[in-house]
Amino acid sequence: MKKRTPAAFLLLSAHQFILLRIRSSLFLLSLALCLALTACTPTAKSPQALPSEIGPTEAVPRNAAKAPETGSPLSLAGPPAPSTVQQVPPTASPAPVPAPTPTPAVVSPAELKTQKKRKSKAKQPVAKPSKETSGQSQRLTLSQLVRKYPELLLLRGAASSGQVALTFDDAPDTTFTPQVLDVLKKYQVRATFFLVGAQAEKHPEMVKRIVREGHVIGNHSYSHKLFTKLSDDLFQSQVLQTQQTLKRLIGYSPRLLRPPYGEISESQLLWASEHGYRIVNWNVDSLDWKQLGQEKVISNILTNVKPGSIILQHSGGGPGQDLNGTVQALPTVIQTLKSRNLKMVTLPELLQVSKQLD
Repeated sequence: MKKRTPAAFLLLSAHQFILLRIRSSLFLLSLALCLALTACTPTAKSPQALPSEIGPTEAVPRNAAKAPETGSPLSLAGPPAPSTVQQVPPTASPAPVPAPTPTPAVVSPAELKTQKKRKSKAKQPVAKPSKETSGQSQRLTLSQLVRKYPELLLLRGAASSGQVALTFDDAPDTTFTPQVLDVLKKYQVRATFFLVGAQAEKHPEMVKRIVREGHVIGNHSYSHKLFTKLSDDLFQSQVLQTQQTLKRLIGYSPRLLRPPYGEISESQLLWASEHGYRIVNWNVDSLDWKQLGQEKVISNILTNVKPGSIILQHSGGGPGQDLNGTVQALPTVIQTLKSRNLKMVTLPELLQVSKQLD
């Protein structure tokens, strides 16, 4: 083996040094090229920072080289080999594109005011019907009932008949009813008595006398309750209980029905009419129930009476009620009506109806 000279050793060392510099230069050039390519490619985001709709595979762009790991030694043989590029599955859908934000419409002041009114009305609670909607708050008045049902709620007879009817409520009693019957018998006048069922049970002999002397009897409830304050069931009970009492005493069920105080509801009126009753009130009120004197009772009747009139008086009253004005006024009333050629008849004659139910 040849022994190297110092010159040869220096030449060899210089040659190796040059090769090392060339390789270093090539490596640096390759590294610079990789860095340049990486700078031109969008930076991959961390999967944790992506929206839930995007998978980790979609975060890495295609054909992008993986950056070298931090702290790994550089190889003099050249740049590290690029890692395997992750491919996006062909079935993966692209990231959703957010919809453009709509531009708010310009609203004029007038339209804005109208919208506020509409919203205000929409917020108002809907009124709920009251529990008494179908009760007394909605019932028709007596005058409204008369206009709506003129054939069912009667106040007068035909003016062409030349007749009038004397009627007496709240009988019988043993104080004023006998006196009224005495006057009627004296002047040979027949009238119509509307009896209270409870009173009829207390004074059955007086009821029989009324019938025996040619007068007609009508139903005036059992205990003189205001019908419009009663349910329909209680109203019907008041009527039917009185009918049973009167039929037992007089032998027939009266057709004529007069509500206490003249008040009745629409449903009660229709029920009574459907069952054959004729509801009869009056158009001349003596107001004797106010315990008026003789002259005032006479004036109230004779000032308002006309052919076809139905005259209201009382032959029975409550405890302590004074009806002497009625008894004392009755002879003058009868004589004056006769002088005016007004014939006094019972209600079935004036109204041309039967006194009893079929």
